[in-house]
Amino acid sequence: MKKNTSIAAVISFAFLFFSSICLFAQDTGSMLDLVKDSAETEYVKNAFKSTRVINGQSIEMLGAGSLDFRILHRFGFINSGPGQFFGLDQAAIRLSFDYAPTNYLLVGIGRSSKDSKDIDGFGKYRLFQQSTGARVMPLSVVLVAGVTCQTTQFENQNVANYFTSRLAYFEQVLLGRKFSDDFSFQLSPTLVHYNLVALTSEPHDIFALGFGGRIKITNRISFTFDWYHPFNHLSAQPFVTYNPLNPFTPLDAIAIGIDIETGGHVFQIHLTNCSGMNERAFITETTQNWLKGGISLGFNISRIFQL
Repeated sequence: MKKNTSIAAVISFAFLFFSSICLFAQDTGSMLDLVKDSAETEYVKNAFKSTRVINGQSIEMLGAGSLDFRILHRFGFINSGPGQFFGLDQAAIRLSFDYAPTNYLLVGIGRSSKDSKDIDGFGKYRLFQQSTGARVMPLSVVLVAGVTCQTTQFENQNVANYFTSRLAYFEQVLLGRKFSDDFSFQLSPTLVHYNLVALTSEPHDIFALGFGGRIKITNRISFTFDWYHPFNHLSAQPFVTYNPLNPFTPLDAIAIGIDIETGGHVFQIHLTNCSGMNERAFITETTQNWLKGGISLGFNISRIFQL
């Protein structure tokens, strides 16, 4: 009887011992998982629904191998009056293709129908991405550089005109942060350089500061805005004969809109005082005043294809 009791005690002790080891191992594994999870870097995404806020670039990028076919459309301005059906009889358009060879690089080319009928191209590189966890980065930093080429004829055909005179360049640093699922904001210091200016007194370099944001309304609808303020400006456009009685005075480029996400499309309807749709045009050549009816209805459509 004692022998059987001893054996039962040993078996019971062994069972309790191995059960304790198993429970301890499970708890340890769970704790290690927690430590591992807390040490992982989590990158913040979808600060904006598109690679552009409205007029200007956003801190968002495309995934590697993605192609974005984009249509930017602007009607005329409300102050054009009833003869132009308050701008709805007029239209300007920009078609573009943006491609991402990697998650950190985006290149694009576009063609605008308005005024100087520009061809433009740009490159966009993500330097830092907002993140939490093992590697904390409080904001995203994106670099953008591009070139525009005016394809219309020079107004003065009696002087030697060079192809390089058609070119202008822009550089930007985008500094943005997604503060919450409901609000994102970015700053966009910008430099625009003209190869050709109309007067020797004109600056070749225009400095501007832009800011933009997104406010979430529903899971698929957001309110967006962007605003660019040039700190200096041209008083005469390079391709147009200067008229001292009617100098060219650019104003701030302001836009507000609603983003609607529908599957692979992002549809945006907006109001803006800009007719130009590349950085040179809307930052340095905006002359319409919101307070005087210089408001254009427009929309942007983005369709992304995975190549």
